[in-house]
Order: sequence, then C-alpha cells, then structure tokens
Amino acid sequence: MSGSTGVGNVPRQQQTSGGRRGGSRGRRGGRRSREVFRASESQHPQQKDASDDQQDLKSPPPACTDFDVAYFEAYAHIGIHEEMIKDHVRTEAYRDAVMQHQSFIQGRVYAVDASAIAVQAKEVVKANNLAETVIVLHGRVEDVEIDEQVDVIISEWMGYTLLYESMLGSVITARDRWLKHGGLILPCAATLYLAPITHPDRYNDSIDFWRNVYGIDMSAMLPVAKQCAFEEPCVETITGENVLTWPHVVKHVDCYTIQLNELESVSTRYKFQSMMRAPLHGFAFWFDVEFSGPANSSIITPSQSPLIGLSDDDPVDDIPSKKRTNPNEPLVLSTAPEDPPTHWQQTLIYLYDPIEVEQDQIIEGSVTLSQSKENRRFMNIHLQYSSGGRSFVKESVFR
Repeated sequence: MSGSTGVGNVPRQQQTSGGRRGGSRGRRGGRRSREVFRASESQHPQQKDASDDQQDLKSPPPACTDFDVAYFEAYAHIGIHEEMIKDHVRTEAYRDAVMQHQSFIQGRVYAVDASAIAVQAKEVVKANNLAETVIVLHGRVEDVEIDEQVDVIISEWMGYTLLYESMLGSVITARDRWLKHGGLILPCAATLYLAPITHPDRYNDSIDFWRNVYGIDMSAMLPVAKQCAFEEPCVETITGENVLTWPHVVKHVDCYTIQLNELESVSTRYKFQSMMRAPLHGFAFWFDVEFSGPANSSIITPSQSPLIGLSDDDPVDDIPSKKRTNPNEPLVLSTAPEDPPTHWQQTLIYLYDPIEVEQDQIIEGSVTLSQSKENRRFMNIHLQYSSGGRSFVKESVFR
C-alpha cells in the first residue's frame, strides 16, 4: 500500500488520487500524492509561525468533487500500489532520501490517505508495532485536521507529464497549513522537460501496418488508425536514441514557493536544433525531482535558464538534464529516456504525419499544459510546432 508503505522506520504518508495511468493496467486508475508529515515534538500545538497570518489569507483549496471521489476510490485497488512499490527506481529514491534526511524524520508521523487503502495502511502500521508513532488519517489533506505544525512533508505527487492528476495542489495545501518555518519538503523541486523524438518502430506498428495486411491494401484505414493511435497522449518507454535534441525546460517547480494558481496553466516557447537527419514523429515529456534542503536545490531554475519564454531570436535549446555525479550532490529521481525506466515511463505526443528533418534543422513552437475545466485532474495539451517552413497545431486531452 503505497499510501502508507514503510520506508526505513518511517511509513510514508500519501494522499490518494485517481485518474488513468499507463503501464500494464492501461493508464492507471489513478495516481496519488502521499505525504508523510513528521511532527515536531517540541512544537506546541497552538504555536503559529510568523507567516501564518499571510497563509490565512490564501485562497481556499478546491472542494471535493464527484470526479475527486471517483479518483480516490480508484486508489483502493491494490494493483496500483503494487505497481508503484515495485518501481524500484522510485521506491529506492524515496528510501535514500528518507535515510539522507533522517535527522528531520523522527517522532510522530501523520500518514494521510484519501482512499480506502488507508484501512489496510492502519493494519500495516499495527503489524509493524508503530501504532504509537504513525497516525493514519483517512481523508483529503484539504479536509483532515492536524493540531500542530510539522517538520517534514514527504509526498509522491508526480503524475504523467509531472502535473497530470493535479496532486501537487495537495502538497501546497499541506505546506501552507502545517509546515513550520525551516521545515523540509521531499521532494523539494521538480523540472519538466520536452524534446522532439523520432520513433519509426512505433509508427510502423500502428500505422504502416495498414498499408498491406496479408496482401490486402487496407490503406483506407490510415486516417482512423492515426486518430486512434495518436489522438491522446501515449505513456511509453523510449530511449535516448529516440531523442533528436537536448531537452527544453518546460517548468521548474520549487515546492517551497509554488502557489496553486501557477498550476492552472503552464506555457513555454521552445526552439530546437536537430542533431540528426530523421523523421520527426512527435514530442516527449519527462521530469526529474530533487531531494534536498531548501538551500541546496540544484535543479535548473527559470532564472538560471535561457529556455523559458523564448522569443524568435533566442538560441536553441542545448542544456542537458541534471545528473548526480557524486554522493555529495542532491539526490535526483529521473524519468529521462537515458535513465533506468520507471512506471512513469515518458509521455509522448505523436504527430499524425511525421516530418522529415535534416541535421541542424530548427524545430520551434510553443506548448501549453492546462487543467481541464471539466475535471482539474485532466490535462489539456496545446502543442504548436513548425519546421521546414510548415506549421501545425496538435490538441490533446490527457484523461
């Protein structure tokens, strides 16, 4: 049960969420955010931080909708938690982060989960003789009550394309409600990347197959095949060999400062220069998250990067993703194509028709990721791209 799985001696708290996910179950019946809150033993329950008055003026969190209820219910399925726990890259990164910051993580733990898996989480806590330490709260972070401030928030809120499922909002709410001044958030930062890709095998399997089916010309099926295969974002695993350029930074998230209204819509312009001659089949999204203290974040930020808000005269993207080269650098969990695969894989937006690009050819445009007005856990993706004198627009909905 990933919502309350023990990591070291400290079971992690999670808030559950739902949606549809990729992998063996199709898009997962949901993704979830889980937060472990470690309470300060010396903090008086009624003591308030100096910033509390400002926090009290913040907009209230979204109300729980029928979509949210269905989303949380999806996380009662054990298969979702099994998939997440068996993702060794993900789970070991969180374990290492907890061990690296274990001096912060002692004392009482509030484990919050909005799905019915919280019932089993309580049994897991009892079975491991931690009932006096870990308090499992069944409900949304937005609704449960904790009568003291906490030292640490540990959450696994990341969805496909980082922001799909809109669980970061729950982390922001928990931070503003309970994290004391100087407290720790794990992960502390995240960066979303975009890059153009070539993937002839995928296109051949889904599209070119119809040109000759057991000797029969079925090319009349091509428009329908393209619509069915590429209308929605695809969650798949690619490798570094599929990527045509260095990635572009779409969004940097500082978990200590980001606000709810920043999650409603994210837009950026990009400008790539292809490193090879190949058909452009689409674009891939992936992300990194970093586990470090607020003063030690090293993932590239918008103020450091020339890649945000590019004008037509700006340089092409040429900055590789951050790598951890020694144990003294911050711990980074990466879902990049060149790194070991995770259950997040990569999110791909395929073009209906590939574009042949030459080495050094420019690929430019813009992308906007926005919360769906129908259901804020869905994501609308507006992708404008041009290359070789041709311009196109691709609209996708991530449900």
